[in-house]
Amino acid sequence: MTTDAHKLTVVTGAENDPSARMRKRIVSVLAHTALISASILMLYPLLWLLAASFKPDNQIFNTGIWPTADWDIDAYFRGWNAMRVSFGVFFMNSFVIAILSIVGNLIACSMAAYAFARLEFKFKNFWFAMMMMTLMLPGQVTIIPQYVLFRDLGWINTILPLVVPKFLAVDAFFIFLMVQFFRGIPRELDEAAMMDGAGPWRIYWKIMLPLSVPVLVTAAIFTFIWTWDDFFGPLIFLNRMQDYTVTLGLRTFVDSTGESDFGGLFAMSVLSIVPIFVFFLIFQRFLIEGIATTGMKR
Repeated sequence: MTTDAHKLTVVTGAENDPSARMRKRIVSVLAHTALISASILMLYPLLWLLAASFKPDNQIFNTGIWPTADWDIDAYFRGWNAMRVSFGVFFMNSFVIAILSIVGNLIACSMAAYAFARLEFKFKNFWFAMMMMTLMLPGQVTIIPQYVLFRDLGWINTILPLVVPKFLAVDAFFIFLMVQFFRGIPRELDEAAMMDGAGPWRIYWKIMLPLSVPVLVTAAIFTFIWTWDDFFGPLIFLNRMQDYTVTLGLRTFVDSTGESDFGGLFAMSVLSIVPIFVFFLIFQRFLIEGIATTGMKR
């Protein structure tokens, strides 16, 4: 009792010490100042890009971050109609590829993850290790065999090379993510369903998927961002302008042999960020929950 009372007196005295409170307040102010400064430093490129999209062409690289004259939105109209194909076509192509990629990843990766997490089959650990080893292979290693295969199938200049592999569970990262999440779901649910006559497919569809919304949304967000930002894949497989994605459309604004339209480039770059920003804002709660729970394991 005496020791506890002594500790309480020491703690209370420290809390009531004006110098201690002042030091704590100073540390808090310095920490928040450092965090705010770091945030501004990280956001500066985006702020510069946004401001540059409203500048006349002769002020983009010659003035500070904010326009010195009236803000000009002509770059948005000019950039949207700069090509012989409207930039809206590029947005539509990117949306179609991204949505189909999301559907393919969620279906194929969740089924593969369910098999690795719940089913028993020969050499399961070996195949899981082989699947994980594919994470260490850079995409440039397999791009030539893929191109030869898709060329022989007649898929060049179509979205099939960018979409069909997603339905074949080629993204090992999402399989691993879902396996970790599925392992955190109690097996008693599977056992109770099997006692009621449910098979593996019904358990997957009726139990695992409804309980796995956070990790599914996490995979959907990452798939959308990575597919939307992908430049190398469309560059290899798409050659016709009407099939271009947003990333390829942005490249056409810069011409090394002629005049480059930086105003239109920056304006369309701002618009290309908006879908990612909106998608993330809508599903950020599920993203945080999915990442936080995928490390749980029984």
